[in-house]
Amino acid sequence: MDLKQLLSDDRGVSPVIGVILMVAITVILAAVIGTFVLGLGSNVGNNAPSATFNYEYDNFSDGTGTDTITITDQGGDSIEASTLTVSVGSDFTLDNVTDIDNANVTDAWSDPVTAGDTLRLKEDTSDVFDNNEDVQVVWQSSGGSSSIISSSTTPN
Repeated sequence: MDLKQLLSDDRGVSPVIGVILMVAITVILAAVIGTFVLGLGSNVGNNAPSATFNYEYDNFSDGTGTDTITITDQGGDSIEASTLTVSVGSDFTLDNVTDIDNANVTDAWSDPVTAGDTLRLKEDTSDVFDNNEDVQVVWQSSGGSSSIISSSTTPN
């Protein structure tokens, strides 16, 4: 066997490199198509902020119609107020959490909403807060997706 001929013979190199390139292209295409099909890339940049809220309920047991819900930001990310909505059950939704002129708002959050900010909602004749209703703080991204970042239930 001639060693010089073995080192200079490169007839098998081209097919091996071709097979490796075809496998690599197939794997990359499968990954890209899988990402689009499974929707893994659709939520990039729309991550909901992380914040902790405390809920206090006043006058829910006295039946006087003066129920008050106090929601206080306990910390976490600073959140742009225009992206937040607060809802109580299916009957009450507050889109502008900084609107102190709203009949149901006695204390409003600042913009941006940060630790220590308090939102106080009071019941009136048109918006009645019932027992065992979900109270939710919902964040809406600029892309249209939304996430419930905090929730609680009114007392019995």
